[in-house]
Amino acid sequence: MARGIAHVTLVGNLTRDPELRQTPSGTPVCQLGVAVNSSYKDASGQWVEKPNFFDVVVWGSQGENCARYLSKGRQVAVDGRLDQRSWDAQDGTRRSKVEIIAETVMFIGGQGGEAREPAMRGAQPASDLAAQDDFRDIDFGGDDIPF
Repeated sequence: MARGIAHVTLVGNLTRDPELRQTPSGTPVCQLGVAVNSSYKDASGQWVEKPNFFDVVVWGSQGENCARYLSKGRQVAVDGRLDQRSWDAQDGTRRSKVEIIAETVMFIGGQGGEAREPAMRGAQPASDLAAQDDFRDIDFGGDDIPF
């Protein structure tokens, strides 16, 4: 039997600062909220803007880099797969949601401010940081590029 495809690529802006946590075994996991605007013509022929909101989960060192270098409003491109999870709410009802499990997250657009952990940038003045590449100071830990 053939397997289905649940692949998604989106480009949008972060709706909130990334939230970094760790699993009980110590694996980093970062949660992002991404808004993607679409537009369509309504019955009267007027263009209508419609925002779409997506929850994105980023695992491992790539998730750590998202938490370190991204902030609310920053534009990102996400490539990943759809995943549905279910749970029982406190009121006894069954809940579910569909999330995007990121395979890659690309930081696009301008930096839009300081790094979330200024110590990662060293003691350089903010004016000097603006001219540098967004990823210049990332420690990739050898040959493993996290994205």
